[in-house]
Amino acid sequence: MTLFTPLMRGSALTEPFSDSNLVQKMLDFEAALACAQAECGVIPPLAVAPIASASRVENIDMTALADSASYAGNLAIPLVKQLTAQVRLVDEEAARYVHWGATSQDVIDTGTILQLREALAGTQGQLSRLIDTFAEQAARYQQTVMPGRTWMQQALPVTWGLKLAGTLDALLRWQTRLQQLLPRLMVLQFGGAAGTLASLKEDALPVAEKLAQALGLALPDTPWHTQRDRLLEVGAWYAGVGGTLAKFAQDFSLLMQTEVAEVSEADAPGRGGSSAMPHKRNPVSCASILTAMQRTPGLMTTLYSCQLQQHERALGGWQAEWEVLPEIIMLVGHAMEQTQHLTQHMQVFPDKMRENLDITRGLMMAESVTLALAAFIGKADAHHVLESLCRRSVEENTPLQMMLVNEPRVTDYLTISQIARLLDPTGATGSAGIFVERVLSRYKEHRYGS
Repeated sequence: MTLFTPLMRGSALTEPFSDSNLVQKMLDFEAALACAQAECGVIPPLAVAPIASASRVENIDMTALADSASYAGNLAIPLVKQLTAQVRLVDEEAARYVHWGATSQDVIDTGTILQLREALAGTQGQLSRLIDTFAEQAARYQQTVMPGRTWMQQALPVTWGLKLAGTLDALLRWQTRLQQLLPRLMVLQFGGAAGTLASLKEDALPVAEKLAQALGLALPDTPWHTQRDRLLEVGAWYAGVGGTLAKFAQDFSLLMQTEVAEVSEADAPGRGGSSAMPHKRNPVSCASILTAMQRTPGLMTTLYSCQLQQHERALGGWQAEWEVLPEIIMLVGHAMEQTQHLTQHMQVFPDKMRENLDITRGLMMAESVTLALAAFIGKADAHHVLESLCRRSVEENTPLQMMLVNEPRVTDYLTISQIARLLDPTGATGSAGIFVERVLSRYKEHRYGS
């Protein structure tokens, strides 16, 4: 379904999971295995060069590989057969030592780890750029006041910078989590038929160490054929990042509604148009991000269920991971790319934000008046006075300020200028500025060091 790739998986994280890269990473395992075993005296050194030179994806008949996999149950078995045949064309003796002592799952799992290493390298760059952009925009809009909304209704004033800083704050935590999980994930899979490496006898551990070293991976304490927590963790990391980005995209799309119109995606020819309505500017980046979030929870459910694996080698659970984990990563990679474009090129309309702050004709600021009045008559009585005035303001379609300045229970304690100041939303953002500064300070520590 390649037509959908630019729409749903159009980022640098898609290429690591291409068919050719999948096969090449498995072949990289085979070449490294031969080299490690030769160094440990398990196979003849002269066998290494023929195996390594044959371990190139261009030597593999991909159509035949796919067809054979449906009979074999995985890609490794027919791949090893093709590789062995290629080596035999050059060196009959060397062909005897292809895949020596390994099992299919060693090839596939280690190949997956090598693919993940490429994807995660790209992810780290994507995430760093995204964090830089959110930090820049949070600082830029730190003082831009807008309506805060709870339960989809206007609540109290906030700032656009604070909303951006909230997402930045979460992304910084995801960045920390990624650094923490990488050492757990970047490990070799090498256990042989039942996870004991019995076929290599006393050479098992030396070969495993050399193999891990050749591939630039850590050597785990045990093979992990049916312990899949590492892959679950990395899948959950991507799904979590996707959730953070989708929350931002959903808020952005709601603010982009015609009746709200406080922000907009970048305006460009052909972007966000409608096939029927020429006036439309649809939030297409938000749609892409939200599409990823619609799909990843279901995929993660599958990944969680894949933890149920039988004894030393799984039947079904392992196989179900092969497409699910890459799909999660590709979807979220695209969401990261779309969020980068959205945030970097977004249009922000402070005048419209101010206009929307005044929609309730002062009712949004009733709490600030309540608290000021409470200093004189107590919280309960102040709340009762303001509640009745707010109700009358709505019923009589009269600005709250007019109701307040004509109410002795208020003017006995507050002057007209005090009332006006209390009703000014630009002075009622509380500690928003401090919160933004805290996040930006932590961003600078992450970015430049303390």
